[in-house]
Amino acid sequence: MSTLSDFNHQLLQFLNSSPTPFHAVSSMTELLINAGFIPLKESESWSLKDFQGYFITRNDSSIIAFTTGSQEYFKHGWRLVGAHTDSPCLKVKPNADLYQQNYWQLGVEVYGGALLNPWYDRDLSLAGRVTFLNSQKQVCSALINFEEPIAVIPSLAIHLDRNANKERSINPQTDIPPILSLIPEDNTNKPTLSKLLISHLNSAGYQDIKEILDYELSFYDSQAPALVGLNKEFIASARLDNLLSCFIGLHALLNSEYQKNEVPCLLVCNDHEEVGSQSHCGAQGPFLQQTLTRVMGCPITAAQVMANSLMISVDNAHGIHPNYADRHDANHGPILNKGPVIKQNCNQRYATNSETAAIYKWLSQQQQVPFQSFVVRTDMACGSTIGPITAGELGVRTLDIGVPTFAMHSPRELAGNQDGYILNNVLQAFFKTTELPS
Repeated sequence: MSTLSDFNHQLLQFLNSSPTPFHAVSSMTELLINAGFIPLKESESWSLKDFQGYFITRNDSSIIAFTTGSQEYFKHGWRLVGAHTDSPCLKVKPNADLYQQNYWQLGVEVYGGALLNPWYDRDLSLAGRVTFLNSQKQVCSALINFEEPIAVIPSLAIHLDRNANKERSINPQTDIPPILSLIPEDNTNKPTLSKLLISHLNSAGYQDIKEILDYELSFYDSQAPALVGLNKEFIASARLDNLLSCFIGLHALLNSEYQKNEVPCLLVCNDHEEVGSQSHCGAQGPFLQQTLTRVMGCPITAAQVMANSLMISVDNAHGIHPNYADRHDANHGPILNKGPVIKQNCNQRYATNSETAAIYKWLSQQQQVPFQSFVVRTDMACGSTIGPITAGELGVRTLDIGVPTFAMHSPRELAGNQDGYILNNVLQAFFKTTELPS
């Protein structure tokens, strides 16, 4: 079992290498291959072996990794963990080039429920997937990551908006296009996104590019993840929601001794959760159900096995903010580094019920680690996760849990340095548990 220090070191590396869902899946793929997992293709037939790990990706932005155990699916059921790879961000529009007041900017869309104010005055970089045509008229795709800061969204000075600290609102169409550069004075060689992408791809070794066909690009805060606080008890990073959960689930799976563990285990990390999950690679699509059906042979078998299975949906929870404590129910205010949070909502925005919550508490007690509970204030709307969607699609008992965080959906979020490690240890035990309470 890794130490807290090792776990957080690997976590920071993962966060830093995963600025988009495409890069997150690429990072996870590398870790899985290094651990002996075998890649599968949906277009090919599968011949699975006992006590082996496999993984499959869809759209390069969603991934399922699973271990077969002894392939006695009826006997043990599945141990399932789910998370999502996407985070709120600023995505570049298809015809993005803007030329205003002698500045070159890129038009952006707001992806998901982003907290927009913190995007101002940050050193922004750009990453994503680019699809291009080569000289042989072949369509190719590549991941890009500029890594260095290449853009910024400057705030309007307080002198020009005296009410900024009281009532500043943001128009996402006009107020947040990032600035990349000045336009050359001769105006004969205007910068364009297409030229920038070709130049970057050339420097990365892609020399044979005839035309940029399309792209999915996101701006991100280039400040590296870090341990912060007087005693380094916090983790500050972009995309903690929900790459923190992806890493926890993956780390637990890779350390579950799958080569001798009889219990079949699975991790699914879906894209598009922040925008509703309804896509061919989202939780409301058929990716997970199709994969389980192929592994087990037929829909009837899969349905029977689900009755003996459990899904743990892992997605960050709202820690109680000391400056805004009134935004929480007084009896349900999770504190950072006091344990993972069981998330409950009677209107099924979370999938937890009394039985699945009890199972998590039972697992935690076996590991002698703390847990907390969260219920949103009755007079406030509740967010949701892939938990209810997956429960509805598979008919599987489901628990929603997450690490408490601050500043959710900001480009710089904050979590405790211990909670992820605690949840990792509980999930490792979950993956290795041969019989769950019924």
